[in-house]
Amino acid sequence: MAYQDILYSLADQVATIAINRPATLNAMTGVTIGELEDAIAAAGADRAVGVVVLTGVGERAFCSGGDVGWEAGGGLDGLDFRINRMLQDCPKPVIARVNGYAIASGNHMAYYCDFTIAAEHAVFGQNGPRVGSPSGGHIVSHLAGIIGHKRAREMWMLCRRYEARRMLDWGLVNAVVPMAELDAEVARWCAELLALSPTCLKLAKASFAGIVDRTTTADYLERVAPGYFQSGEQQEGANAFLEKRRPDFSPWR
Repeated sequence: MAYQDILYSLADQVATIAINRPATLNAMTGVTIGELEDAIAAAGADRAVGVVVLTGVGERAFCSGGDVGWEAGGGLDGLDFRINRMLQDCPKPVIARVNGYAIASGNHMAYYCDFTIAAEHAVFGQNGPRVGSPSGGHIVSHLAGIIGHKRAREMWMLCRRYEARRMLDWGLVNAVVPMAELDAEVARWCAELLALSPTCLKLAKASFAGIVDRTTTADYLERVAPGYFQSGEQQEGANAFLEKRRPDFSPWR
């Protein structure tokens, strides 16, 4: 498959989807998001695929979230971010191969995957309130079912950064290995899954998905903060990031 922002490959029943924007720490634009959605759907429908691996190109980042320059230009307005639901609904097991920063949408893609294998230098965290990039609904609440409500609120509302070993302790990550061993570790998990009944795995995965609230960010924005993108708050967060200054959110308190 020919893509602009991602790489897609299939070998030994494993489909690997890699964000290929290493110069931006694999930050995503609308093009990246659309291509990821297409690739996830294709892998889920392909009978030759037994396991899907999601990762980023290079050794610095899995995904650092949305490209702030793209966000500052209004890229988030009206965006329906479906990737998390697609990872959840994909009939194949999905492994996040976290090879560095997993921030913002990179973080929640990592915790929406069925399994998360991280390199020792990986860093996890959210960024939304820091740059005015809104998320709501299941994207936020799903984390509470993984690491607990207090820790999920800490991660989402304080925008702190967390090392891979702590995320292993908290339950967001399944295994942590040196970067040199990351591919071998992911391959071991793939081989173990490929030896099991695909229908039984599909049933188990669908059962877990049944407990997740499907309310979207757009639904919450309309109810809790109508007119958000027209208020200037999102633009202040994005512009402050690009200008390397502290944002001033005081007009919207």
